[in-house]
Amino acid sequence: MIFNSMKTLKILFASVGLTLITLAFNSCLNDDNGYSLGDIWMSVATARPLGDDSFYLTLDDSTTLWPASPLNIYYQPDRPQRVQINYTILGDNYQGYDHAIKLNRIDTILTKSIAENMGTKNDSIYGKDPVEIAGIWVGDGFLNILFKAYFSGDVKHFVNLIRDEVASDTPYRVEFRHNALGDDSSYLRYGIVAFDLSPIDTQGKDVTLTVKVNTFEGVKEIEKKYNSGRNTETAPELNWNDISIKHME
Repeated sequence: MIFNSMKTLKILFASVGLTLITLAFNSCLNDDNGYSLGDIWMSVATARPLGDDSFYLTLDDSTTLWPASPLNIYYQPDRPQRVQINYTILGDNYQGYDHAIKLNRIDTILTKSIAENMGTKNDSIYGKDPVEIAGIWVGDGFLNILFKAYFSGDVKHFVNLIRDEVASDTPYRVEFRHNALGDDSSYLRYGIVAFDLSPIDTQGKDVTLTVKVNTFEGVKEIEKKYNSGRNTETAPELNWNDISIKHME
């Protein structure tokens, strides 16, 4: 009983200490910033590593976020990594960042480079299983794809973005590929993946990026505006309760 009471007190003191640190930090930033510790935001962002084992975050509209709290964040990306974040804004204009935030939760979104086009081997390697596109946007230098497919949850599906076969003539064409790896589930679920578009250099000009997708209604081509020199779109509103991010690779 004494041990349990001491343990409870330690947890209570730790929680109170974190709350006091957050309140003090918030007060130092800006006494009149209008933010409340009860306000919660959820966003798609990019976690960008820094050289001192820390990181900062950028939103699709170029807003920069500094994770000031909690003090020990056990998340260290080794490259720009797309994430879904739950956060509270503590204040504005903190050491060159647009906002300082309390990071309530961070979840990694599958983030991949453009894969090599393997020609006649594309179907066997990358698959041609159909999907339903629920959302697609270009933001923060990434092509972000929210889709539906039949997932059992027991098999990790293989998803990739490759240059289209005619991309040598029209370089701004890509193809989204989905390999269910034999998963014959009857459960239609959401998946989300982001692809780094930095290899597709538009030399600072606006171009039309054509994304070829095999859907349940047949092959479709989706056109998106893209400029490698700036952000293009912001993420749509997403219901994260319906999205799983753990059944793909």
